[in-house]
Amino acid sequence: MTGFLTKPLILPSGGKLKNRIAKAAMTEGLADAWNRATQRHQTLYRRWAEGGAGLLITGNVMVDRRYLERPGNVAIDGTQTDEQLDLLKRWSGAAREADADIWMQISHAGRQTPNIVAKEPVAPSAVALGLPSGQFGTPRALTGDEIEEVIARFANAASVAKRAGFSGVQIHAAHGYLISEFLNPRANLREDDWGGALENRARLLMRVIKEVRAQVGSGFPLSVKLNSSDFQKGGFSPAECLQVASWLNEAGVDLLEVSGGSYEQPAMMDLEGMEARYEETKREATREREAYFLTYAEEIRAVAKVPLMVTGGFRSRAGMEEALSSGACDVIGLARPLCVDPNLPEKLFNGEIDVAPSYEKLMRLGPGVFGPNSGVDFLKALNGFSVMAFFYENIYRLSEGRETAEKMALLPAFLKYQMGEARKAKALER
Repeated sequence: MTGFLTKPLILPSGGKLKNRIAKAAMTEGLADAWNRATQRHQTLYRRWAEGGAGLLITGNVMVDRRYLERPGNVAIDGTQTDEQLDLLKRWSGAAREADADIWMQISHAGRQTPNIVAKEPVAPSAVALGLPSGQFGTPRALTGDEIEEVIARFANAASVAKRAGFSGVQIHAAHGYLISEFLNPRANLREDDWGGALENRARLLMRVIKEVRAQVGSGFPLSVKLNSSDFQKGGFSPAECLQVASWLNEAGVDLLEVSGGSYEQPAMMDLEGMEARYEETKREATREREAYFLTYAEEIRAVAKVPLMVTGGFRSRAGMEEALSSGACDVIGLARPLCVDPNLPEKLFNGEIDVAPSYEKLMRLGPGVFGPNSGVDFLKALNGFSVMAFFYENIYRLSEGRETAEKMALLPAFLKYQMGEARKAKALER
């Protein structure tokens, strides 16, 4: 089968992706107690690379191990020892030996650092997450000097990624993590040069891009993951996203990935709900789309000169081909389906399947109070995180060389995941 999916993409930096399917970033939780890469990363990414995707973007690699997204994150914190660098090289090599590009996603969790990692996270301002579970502490505001340190940490992580053989980096500026928090006026109440007007709120992102580019040079691919919207009243808006996207045109960015939401409004997890919320804000109804951020991408395309990647909801080859041929995006991001079938890209390329299995129906499973329509925020969140546990379990299976499972009991999967996270947090070497 031939089509847009199999066409190479030349990036502004001169790099080339062999096809238009990317394995989008998904947190792996496979690091050891020192937040180092392991053999399981190698096994997992070799399997994904062998499945045919031209680009693999890693899950969060944290720039500060004091503030992790979860205990099992890989972290690049200061100078790397020869052993740490070798482990990273083996990780990148596992993907590149199987003929896939692998980009390291570099991130700072900010106020979305769980309590089991840090009781007092950091953020632009001392604004707590609006979540009922109490899993996240009230953050303290970063000082100006600490913000400069964060920028240096991103630049250092990117430099290490290049030395370790990764073929690019992605700066995570979405999903409510630190850079996204600075963009969000609900989370960023600062009255200095880092808050207030959008230009100030975007200063951290733009400075990080500048310093990363200075470290890695002009020929190394650099991507940004940006929220199209926070989906919160008074949050980072679609109009502000368009403005930031226009600023990225001259910033040396090779690929802009369009996403949305945060822990407070998890559009990236609640796919059905995200589309419903967007219906309330878009100007007029358009044809039904299987990719939930595609309409935003079309609007961003009007101002952005860099290639665009859209992740979330793509399931059919026809839908992917339409999105690419129409010019709405340049790269198709796939995530959850690859946790269950790592060979999905190759099956789409050769016509073995026309539509990928959809696992979003799991969002509607669960007895009684475990359903998503209970009207209780905590139970909705529990249901969503239990579905996430299903995909985490399959990532673990792939990393161990085992077969994946298409079905499993969600509540036991969630409890197993929670206990595993607690064990990893307790084992962290501080």
